[in-house]
Amino acid sequence: MMHADKYKPGYFPAPRCEMRWAKKDHIEKPPIWCSVDLRDGNQSLIVPMSLEEKLDFFRFLVKLGFKEIEVGFPAASETEYEFLRALIEQHLIPDDVTVQVLTQCRDHIIRRTFDALKGAPSAVVHFYNSTSVAQREQVFKKSKEEIRKIATDGAALVKQLATEYEGNFRFEYSPESFTGTEPEYALEVCNAVLDILEPTAEKPVIINLPVTVAMSMSHVYANQIEYMSDNLKYREHVILSLHPHNDRGCGVADTELGLLAGADRVEGTLFGNGERTGNVDIVTVAMNMYSHGVDPGLDFSDMPAIVAEYEKVTRMHVYERAPYAGALVFAAFSGSHQDAIAKGMKWREEKNLYEWTVPYLPIDPHDVGREYETDVIRINSQSGKGGIGYILEQNYGYDLPPKMREALGYAVKDVSDHLHKELNPKDVYGIFESEFLNKETPFAIPEAHYIQKDGIYAMVTVTENDITMEYTGKGNGRLDAVSNAIKKGSGRDFSVLTYKEHALETGSTSHAVAYVGLTWADGETTWGAGQHTDIMVASVKALASAINNHEWRRQSELF
Repeated sequence: MMHADKYKPGYFPAPRCEMRWAKKDHIEKPPIWCSVDLRDGNQSLIVPMSLEEKLDFFRFLVKLGFKEIEVGFPAASETEYEFLRALIEQHLIPDDVTVQVLTQCRDHIIRRTFDALKGAPSAVVHFYNSTSVAQREQVFKKSKEEIRKIATDGAALVKQLATEYEGNFRFEYSPESFTGTEPEYALEVCNAVLDILEPTAEKPVIINLPVTVAMSMSHVYANQIEYMSDNLKYREHVILSLHPHNDRGCGVADTELGLLAGADRVEGTLFGNGERTGNVDIVTVAMNMYSHGVDPGLDFSDMPAIVAEYEKVTRMHVYERAPYAGALVFAAFSGSHQDAIAKGMKWREEKNLYEWTVPYLPIDPHDVGREYETDVIRINSQSGKGGIGYILEQNYGYDLPPKMREALGYAVKDVSDHLHKELNPKDVYGIFESEFLNKETPFAIPEAHYIQKDGIYAMVTVTENDITMEYTGKGNGRLDAVSNAIKKGSGRDFSVLTYKEHALETGSTSHAVAYVGLTWADGETTWGAGQHTDIMVASVKALASAINNHEWRRQSELF
């Protein structure tokens, strides 16, 4: 039994809001990105990272392009403290990267934080206290005035210590549990902090408005952000930051609408790692921008390697359907999807297009290090002829006629259905080879000779069930003459429905491949393929393969 009557909205709508953000349809430029993987993400792990793992992951985040990285809560543990000292003393912080540390608005914790920061080339001191109604009443049992004083005392102390310690420091303030705070009161506290810190163009202050616990629909948060952006003091010298959590599954939406509403900066983690349901997934937000033609300034061009590194140090797993990064996010098993993708890729090739418009694929998988052949068209019992034919063509060069693709599709799906498993490109080729290619049992054509006189005469040597026969026939072309000779000599009743040929490779020793479709008197259609260095030999082999498929089917019906 569920009890919805226990709950009611715990947020406070913005008192004044023009909703200018709602008139925008996409984000036009990337925000400042701040990775909090090493702090917010790390503290949520069952087994937090070791010192060496944190150092490796810091280097990894720098490689991806992050210019601001929250490295920990140095007053919280010895590992956190030593990690920050190692970064500073071993000169591991690049000149263009700023490290960020978190501290509560408590005197001894702030002082311990500055001890850890001594000598930092560029650092953000991120201090916070909780301002929500629930926290004020239940946790701190303090008035609004007392809560505001915690914030302003913290601001005064970080400003003072920044002048006493060696290092280059900027400041960030968060009214923690912002989403459960009255916006007017959050504004009052933030402005009081700004009055003390006195931001300038050279030393802007970050005001971070976290979705500590998600409580509302995303448009409510956007209205709150717009209200704060419109009313913060020193706005031209304030960097307005977002830190969304994902309790309602809306972390990405909160972030995107918050950016439309005036935010300048985003704090989040790779793949949304974080406490409870996690932080906002920076990969998704950044790649969403990328799909709209906006360079996010982060390098996700080798997504499989990023996933592997993340999984190694966090011992977490990236869900197979995680946007852009999951193992199956580009995979198409459905026949209709595969057909549309294959046709879209063909259209792109024929038109020599640069712009990406392929159906069902929001971005080019190659852009994030994925392969069409193994990551996009995936073969199982749900697959269709388009996808199966695409796999064969892309991996092995065989461009089957459309109706033959259909016949191959049925054969492949039948195997997958009976085995209850996905098939790889090698499996697909194996089925094509066994079902259609160069089949010589029970019927083979080891030799064919031609004379051109009022058409083409063919003298054909045929072996069938270990008996060798010689047939002759006339036709408009060589294949027509061979098929007429076989029909006349063996009494078989078929006509050539489809014939197609193409080079399989390039060069002097290249192979050619031919495809033949036959219709029989009983209404059946059979297919065969032949491969050889000589295109005429390949064509005859294809004819023999199509005849053998009819023979095998006829025999299976008898038994």
